[in-house]
Amino acid sequence: MGSKRNERRESEKLRRVTVAPQGDGDPMQRASRNGVYFLQGIIIAAVFLAVCLVFFLVAGRIGFFAVATAAFASIVVASSVHIAQQWERMVVMRLGKFKCVKGPGFFLTMPFVEYSTMRIDVRIRTTAFGAEETLSNDLVPLDVDAVVFWMVHDAEKACVAVDDYAHQLLLSAQTILRDAIGRATAAEVTARRDQLDRELKRLLEEKVSAWGITVLSVEVRNILLPEELQEVMSLEAQAEQKKKARLILMEAESEISAMIEGYAHTYDDNTALELRKMYLLYEGVKEGKGTVVVPSSWNEGFADKVAEDAGK
Repeated sequence: MGSKRNERRESEKLRRVTVAPQGDGDPMQRASRNGVYFLQGIIIAAVFLAVCLVFFLVAGRIGFFAVATAAFASIVVASSVHIAQQWERMVVMRLGKFKCVKGPGFFLTMPFVEYSTMRIDVRIRTTAFGAEETLSNDLVPLDVDAVVFWMVHDAEKACVAVDDYAHQLLLSAQTILRDAIGRATAAEVTARRDQLDRELKRLLEEKVSAWGITVLSVEVRNILLPEELQEVMSLEAQAEQKKKARLILMEAESEISAMIEGYAHTYDDNTALELRKMYLLYEGVKEGKGTVVVPSSWNEGFADKVAEDAGK
């Protein structure tokens, strides 16, 4: 029984915390750069053919020197011509120093002196992260997984201020989540999920804003408690519901007693007591789920009451 429980917990952790690579998913729903590569290839080939054509028109033939010159011109064009798509920003460096951010669209750089060092996606991205068996403030191990929605708003900082900004964001989110769990009790983590989302977003944004990253939202997807604690919390919730039901029943009985007390002012005390008996009998048999056995003393009391009323 214990081994099965451990295997189930391990499989749940692997399923929840594993972060899918960027390349996973339906390829038909991902943007492609094939058109950009194809256009750049056409431009390079056109330059190569144009240089060869010039040599052919001037010299009447295409020799080794013509081919070498055309190849060199193609290399120059390949290092100078760049195309950035609508959601891309190109970080351009000049002799190892930051020069500017280019894109979207067609742009040129100085060959061999300037080069595009990084292509940054500025669309909204998601990163899944989690904290496994993290102790809360009351020493309860919790497994929590969440997802953060973010985007790059400053390509320069994302390139020169941090190495692999997406991975650094993931590690920072995991650390902040563990710290947030450690400051709260297990009941607070499970009951105040919205507050935990806001706190994670605020802390994470404070840390990664210097890297040119904007955190749009953080959402906690799942909170896994130990099975023993789940059973205890379930019993506690059932006891709380029973307590509320009994309080409501007591309030109803108090209101009924007040009403019967009002009847006693109109009639006499014995009549009020008889009304209370009749109400209890009605409550016992109105749903037809049981049988009410009336004692002989009650029967005699009702008969005596009827005889007294008839005598009057």
